[in-house]
Amino acid sequence: MSQEIKHKENDTRGMFYLEDEKGITSELTYTKKDNGVLVIDHTETRSELEGKGLASILLKRSVEYARENNYKIDPLCPFAEVKFDEHKEYRDVLAS
Repeated sequence: MSQEIKHKENDTRGMFYLEDEKGITSELTYTKKDNGVLVIDHTETRSELEGKGLASILLKRSVEYARENNYKIDPLCPFAEVKFDEHKEYRDVLAS
């Protein structure tokens, strides 16, 4: 399975995702606020692939993206919130 992280966004929404021959395997979606904050509002992984760390890969990429583009992240989705608590190194991009 390819682990190439794909990204698409428009003015207000975006998503990072992974896919295989059957389609999307895992996705993380966000809303872009005017104040430079990305609100992570949803993560989902295909049920048979849960627990393999795919959403964590996408969350890590979203943190890198925020750093590269001077965004902050509001981890609204419960998964992202837990991961931000676990990973102290993500704190630099946490929206206050």
